[in-house]
Amino acid sequence: MSVYLTAIIEAKPGHESQVRTLLETLTAKSRNEEACIQYDLHESVEKPGYFIFHEEWTDQAGLDIHNSQPHIDEFKAAASGILAAEVIIHKTEKLV
Repeated sequence: MSVYLTAIIEAKPGHESQVRTLLETLTAKSRNEEACIQYDLHESVEKPGYFIFHEEWTDQAGLDIHNSQPHIDEFKAAASGILAAEVIIHKTEKLV
């Protein structure tokens, strides 16, 4: 059964471009994972630097593998100090 996530990441003012580049790299690497069905990155048109991921994974095991990948740790290290807040993750259930 698929697992769906929405993740929200906000860059500190002045770091929007840097965070965007990190997220684009993260997206490319994550899309290559076997369990990845969807990994779409969006940016708010009203609030630049406010990024939203819409993700779908084949199952919880696939998501767990994703969360243990080196590119996740690389993103966390590179983004340290340039995010406005902790990453917010909503695990959701598709209704329709």
